[in-house]
Amino acid sequence: MTAVVVVGSVNQDIVARVGRIPAPGETQLASSLARTGGGKGANQAVAARRAGGAAVAFVGAVGADSDGAALRAALVDDGIDVTALAQVDGPTGTALISVDDSGENAIVVVAGANAMRTALADDQCAVVAGATVLLTQLEVPIPLVQEAAAARPAGSWHVLNAAPSAPFASARDALLACTDILVVNEHEALEVSGAEDLDAAITHLAPRVPAVVITLGRRGSLVVCGDERREVPAYVVNALDTTGAGDTFCGVLAATLAASGRTPDSVDVDLVVSAARAGAAASAIAVTRAGAQSAVPTTDEVADFIKENQT
Repeated sequence: MTAVVVVGSVNQDIVARVGRIPAPGETQLASSLARTGGGKGANQAVAARRAGGAAVAFVGAVGADSDGAALRAALVDDGIDVTALAQVDGPTGTALISVDDSGENAIVVVAGANAMRTALADDQCAVVAGATVLLTQLEVPIPLVQEAAAARPAGSWHVLNAAPSAPFASARDALLACTDILVVNEHEALEVSGAEDLDAAITHLAPRVPAVVITLGRRGSLVVCGDERREVPAYVVNALDTTGAGDTFCGVLAATLAASGRTPDSVDVDLVVSAARAGAAASAIAVTRAGAQSAVPTTDEVADFIKENQT
């Protein structure tokens, strides 16, 4: 068994630092440009491994280009199993990111290889079949996510980060039916539920999935299990770059679930809150650093940060 298997996207991030995010039709001069590893799936895999300390396998696709080779090598350097990272005849995914002085970002993703497979290969199914926790997002085709959820072993978790949320509506019922923990931000909660406010979104989602985790940025997160709601406060830090913060949160949450030894049949609010708190600590460190994967802390850094911030 592999503690965490991530099925998702991997991108070459191209990050420009700007004073503020440009408005439509406006040109801003950047103070720097950096190329780093990204993609929601790969970011979450790195977080589960580096910050969560879990054994991690990544299932996805890159192109037969220099970006794909570099991204594969970086995942290997982090100790992630990439035997199920396919190479396809097309360009590696790319994300164009602007980050302003407050750490906020605007992102345009060109899916490339991430969109070129709608079914898992046999070797990829075999990796998913060994997962303790399956972690997915929606930067890859939805049929791929659904197939992965069906291929996971009995008693394993499926954590779905419904981001980007726009594709979710096309398969809402099927996706909720195969999800144990749904992780969304406030905007995504409204979009995936079709509700107009957060309370209505919770009312819609809570009966349909065992646990919902709604991330609220500087306000922390909200964990909902059935009729129970728990607030998980955020750590107060000075943010440099919020790119990948949610991915760090998801990866560590998944790693914490895997380490718990529990199964979805025994999900309860205390377990999910504990996982959310661990994710909050790791993501708080990450936002004080530039980049996505490059910002993910180590397990020792997370442990030290929690000790320093105990009240």
